[in-house]
Amino acid sequence: MPDLLIELFSEEIPARMQARASADLKARMTDGLVEAGLTYAHAEAFATPRRLTLAVEGLLARSPDQRKERKGPRTDAPEKAIEGFLRGAGVTRDQLEERDDKKGRVFYAMIERPGRAAPEIVAEVLERVIRDFPWPKSMRWGAGSLRWVRPLHRILCILTNDAGEAEIVPLDIDGIRAGDRTEGHRFMAPGEISVTSFEDYEAKLTRAKVVLNPATRAETIAHDAANRSFAIGQELVEDQGLLAEVAGLVEWPVVLMGEIGAEFLDLPPEVLQTSMKEHQKFFSVRNPRSGRIERFVTVANRETADDGATILAGNQKVLSARLSDAKFFWENDLRIARDQRMKPWLDQLANVTFHNKIGSQRARIERISKLARTLAPRVGADPKLAAQAAEIAKADLASEMVYEFPELQGLMGRYYAEAAGLDSAVAAAAQEHYAPLGPSDSVPRKPVSVTVALADKIDTLAAFWAIDEKPTGSKDPFALRRAALGVIRLILENRLRLPLLRYLEGQLVQIKTSASSDDLPDMAVPKLRDLLEEIADHGVFGTALETVLEALHPEDREPVDDVMSSVPDKSADLLGFIHDRLKVFLRDEGLRHDVIDACLAMPGTDDLTLLVTRARALQAVLDTEDGENLVQGFKRANNFLTQAETKDGVEYSFGADRKFAETDAERALFDALDAAEAKIAPAMNAEDFGTAMAAMAALRPSVDAFFDTVQVNADSEILRRNRLNLLSRIRTTCLSVADLTRLEG
Repeated sequence: MPDLLIELFSEEIPARMQARASADLKARMTDGLVEAGLTYAHAEAFATPRRLTLAVEGLLARSPDQRKERKGPRTDAPEKAIEGFLRGAGVTRDQLEERDDKKGRVFYAMIERPGRAAPEIVAEVLERVIRDFPWPKSMRWGAGSLRWVRPLHRILCILTNDAGEAEIVPLDIDGIRAGDRTEGHRFMAPGEISVTSFEDYEAKLTRAKVVLNPATRAETIAHDAANRSFAIGQELVEDQGLLAEVAGLVEWPVVLMGEIGAEFLDLPPEVLQTSMKEHQKFFSVRNPRSGRIERFVTVANRETADDGATILAGNQKVLSARLSDAKFFWENDLRIARDQRMKPWLDQLANVTFHNKIGSQRARIERISKLARTLAPRVGADPKLAAQAAEIAKADLASEMVYEFPELQGLMGRYYAEAAGLDSAVAAAAQEHYAPLGPSDSVPRKPVSVTVALADKIDTLAAFWAIDEKPTGSKDPFALRRAALGVIRLILENRLRLPLLRYLEGQLVQIKTSASSDDLPDMAVPKLRDLLEEIADHGVFGTALETVLEALHPEDREPVDDVMSSVPDKSADLLGFIHDRLKVFLRDEGLRHDVIDACLAMPGTDDLTLLVTRARALQAVLDTEDGENLVQGFKRANNFLTQAETKDGVEYSFGADRKFAETDAERALFDALDAAEAKIAPAMNAEDFGTAMAAMAALRPSVDAFFDTVQVNADSEILRRNRLNLLSRIRTTCLSVADLTRLEG
């Protein structure tokens, strides 16, 4: 069984494309080979800046012969249908067989296709893969039609048999003929290399100063950089993303360490790290005693006679120019933060559009600040500090440093807030209010930070809901799913008790009032502000809106009504969106979606902490035998009762009387319901869902015994009605805990 070696040798492939490209080469080649009948034992792909390589072991030397039976049309089918079948099967009329079928006599064709040699199949598949390769960006060069990420120079494609003999696969793509040759390192070992197998190929590349495996290059860089840092009593700042990128820039990694100029050491370490990473692809080296970034590690692509001194000198010169810019930005920004407490930046944000239908960043900041002041008591934060933190949290967006390095937003806000002499909680909120940015990101814990983070995300959701820019399918250009997940995690992980719907309505009123202020009568805007305060205090939207409308002149009511009438529907829809994200979030915890649905049917579903507490308690009960069996008993009672009510045209919702109980099972069920109701009602009032659910589950034996021994449809109408009303008590008692009708199964 031969082994296959493919190398596609080109000009430098961008580092960010290499991993995906090697995976695509492996998947497309192996899929194509298997589809053509060539199975294999193992395949592995590699990438360097100048080559994509695929090694396939244990490939079949020839695809197997195929013999396949194909059913055709009936023998009395139109002639054209029969001719079409003959063309598709590649047979003649006299090669067809006639057989009996349930639909009559039918033609069958036996299609025989001989196997093909591996070189023929490999050439065919490889040409198709190269011509259709899914590069994110590609180019054409010369006179050919081939597109590749960079000009393709060589194609190495050989099959090596068990005796070690190599056969070149015959392939020519736009004048590039496949061969058995490659090239070593561009500078340290230029020239052709002839190879006979993958082992020979890898060994000769190593001697020619090329490390084929990107994981080996990354490991070498990380090991050498860490050792050099340790040797001088410092530590390497780990960055896996940068490591993977740098490993894709070099074929023969040579680690060099340089010093950062003393004039730059007082820059924030994050600024140094970001500037060196983004502009120079340098690793940072930190002094563990001071926490300062004092040195850098760069990775050269060659060994030099002066051990990299010339390379380092050039890098340090360019780095000094970059860091001089960063220092200039830092000092200018500090001056504005210290002397003017960031006010010029806030003024600038009035001219920065957040969204053309929503308004400026400054207007958004004002909304967030108001909401933060309202939320603060619920979170346990100082309202004044929360409002102040929200006011300055996004000021750094207008700073020169964040303009140059957007990834430093928030972090620089903390530095500038500290420089302005603001409270430490305000400074921390400037950095932390963006969190959480993803599932693995931590959630703020400090009350002011939590308040501003919540206000920011609630306003974002409300703003885009107000203009009907909701996520559709997989598209979510404004990251609203992430914002909703952030709201959920902030509330649940800080165990906050918030009437979320009230705040959603409040922000929608603010946004719609602001967007429509030019069309509203002069008297309307202050009235709508009163409405906003009413929502914030009591959450009574409908009553408050009527009060506002009644205070307006009749001809002024219509524009206000037009603006406000959609708010309740939008807020309810937005809350539903958050509930959908909650189901996804809780799925990893093991909570069933139908358990969430059963709890969503109960009151108070905008209190996410209450909702999740109820759902967890219900899930815990359902995981027990009593709980699961009780649900089945409940469903039996509910179905029986629903059918009887439909048939009789009456509702059996009250009137079950113990004096009409004839059997011990009936009397036991009355006793069990009395005991359960006595526990469930106070437990639900105290939000002790565990106790309430346990009391509900305790009904199981009595419900089972009732159905096992009692005939509900008794001959006596009095007994029948009493027993149906008893079933109604079962339904009512269970539904007071959760809507069990929503449970599946």
